[in-house]
Amino acid sequence: MVVRFQIYEFYLYLCPYPNDESSFMKPRKNKYPQIEGLEITDIAAEGKSLGKYNDVVVFVPHTVPGDVVDVQINRKRRRFMEGYVLDFVKYSPIRVEPFCKHYGECGGCKWQALPYPMQLEYKQRQVEEQLRRLGGIELPEISPIIGAAKSEYYRNKLEFTFSDKRWVPRSEVAAGAAAGDGNALGFHIPGMFDKVLDVEWCHLQEEPSNAIRLAVKRFAEENGFEFYNLLEHRGFLRNIVIRTSSTGEVMVTVVFADDDPKREKLLNFLVEQFPQITSLNYIINNKLNDSIGDLEAFCFAGKPYMEERMEGLTFRINPKSFYQTNSEQAYNLYKVARDFAELTGGEVVYDLYTGTGTIANFVAARAKRVVGIEYVPEAIEDAKRNSALNGIDNTLFFAGDMKDVLNGAFIERYGRPEVIILDPPRAGIHGDVATTILAAAPERIVYVSCNPATQARDLAIFDEAYRVTKVQPVDMFPHTHHVENVVQLVRR
Repeated sequence: MVVRFQIYEFYLYLCPYPNDESSFMKPRKNKYPQIEGLEITDIAAEGKSLGKYNDVVVFVPHTVPGDVVDVQINRKRRRFMEGYVLDFVKYSPIRVEPFCKHYGECGGCKWQALPYPMQLEYKQRQVEEQLRRLGGIELPEISPIIGAAKSEYYRNKLEFTFSDKRWVPRSEVAAGAAAGDGNALGFHIPGMFDKVLDVEWCHLQEEPSNAIRLAVKRFAEENGFEFYNLLEHRGFLRNIVIRTSSTGEVMVTVVFADDDPKREKLLNFLVEQFPQITSLNYIINNKLNDSIGDLEAFCFAGKPYMEERMEGLTFRINPKSFYQTNSEQAYNLYKVARDFAELTGGEVVYDLYTGTGTIANFVAARAKRVVGIEYVPEAIEDAKRNSALNGIDNTLFFAGDMKDVLNGAFIERYGRPEVIILDPPRAGIHGDVATTILAAAPERIVYVSCNPATQARDLAIFDEAYRVTKVQPVDMFPHTHHVENVVQLVRR
């Protein structure tokens, strides 16, 4: 007899958007089929798993290899289908109980049901498959992935959104709760900018993160502060960003929709209730989007920055600064990059996409000179300040579009690099940048990437002049499919 585990009858009323298993719409007849007894056999991209039905691959989220499930298909293509679970026929023996009550709703930590050692195995395999399949280049043996010592409470920064239309969780929908009932302070539902899940507890950041968020929501409701409406662009409270550091400092930045003096009531509440906040800031954002990079941050109490320390270096982080969100693993990542650079003290190093200069300052003691380039001017100012703060006098930083700044004249003026370290965004590097790097002909290139797929594409461009000699994956984000990868290239 087959044991069946009925999940939610109201799934019959679901019609998720493609790639978004959490989206709810009005009831309508689904034109796609249901598949009974699909065995999940492997992990796929973007946090999904897969099985095969009549030799067609079926992608299903929130499953692990060994699960047997009934699936409602909601997207169908010639070579694959996507769907969501209607019933679990059988649970996989490797499945573990998700630790978060919001699992499957907020879109984060999708691999909670997969044991952490297996997450590392799949990330290792992901790096190898993407480099070989997409890069098509000769590779050395890939070093075992560096796992995180902490798989929960590892982030140093979280951003929460206020909304006056709370996303109603599945369990409440099943019980007949009305949609959009009440306020929310939490995370956006994947794929829907105007839907926010009210987070009761998040396992990503150490305290006082949860305590601050819950207290702010309670205080705002008790005092009639209007939560923002993301569709109609009205309301007072927009976002709150909480940052914590290994030094014990806490930075809170509240984003208001308009310059109303009543904000001081909330800010004074935070000062009184949370003396551990060392930097309390606010930003006024009356734009139609949530970006704050072009807005001024005002310090209300404490310091206008917090400090993070790494191997004797101090980094000041202001409310708009970029800093790796997993401090412990960032140290491991930077150590790998520095080791791959093989510096002896006499090299000119270019740190491309330097951000706030963290890697540049981290390797400066072992180089003759480090030249950092970054698109964001404010980040470059942070990089310069951090060099000065640490007494580092052999760094130079420049702001501008990489493909415009890095050219032959620049290299002639500041010296040909013996080593280039690059840590580009997920899209990888521009073709013109690759051409300039090849023309500069450094002895070694250290390529740090948060996207092995675009890294593989770029490595293929370098392959004629460089060979890959070392590969080291690093897990920065447990319970997600994301993985960082560091590659050393040596000139042929």
